[in-house]
Amino acid sequence: MVQIKSARNLLTAALIATSALGAMTIPQVSSAAIVTIQVAPPPVRVERVPAPRRGYVWVPGYWDWRGHRHVWVSGVWIKERRGYHYYPHQWVQRDGGWYMERGRWDRDGDGIPDNRDRHPNDPYRK
Repeated sequence: MVQIKSARNLLTAALIATSALGAMTIPQVSSAAIVTIQVAPPPVRVERVPAPRRGYVWVPGYWDWRGHRHVWVSGVWIKERRGYHYYPHQWVQRDGGWYMERGRWDRDGDGIPDNRDRHPNDPYRK
């Protein structure tokens, strides 16, 4: 009888813990997410680019949109992906608003993200 009661208590505690975890929201950042706002970003800040690092690519700083305002994000070094070209974050004005295009890697260097490219990695296409 004692074993059944302790097993029931353990099961109850596990269910409570599981439901509490299910109620939590964990923020996730998607590189494909596009932010659309009506406020133009401030001019890009001039950053001192550190000396080159072997095996890394410099990602310049940019204005991000956080909580109803632009916030400067400083440039960083990221690990190089051989055979890929990195396109940095940029704001694009379109349809009366401003769209944040997140930085991304592109294998053939055509500027079209590989997941939306009909002919990825085709060096002979026009």
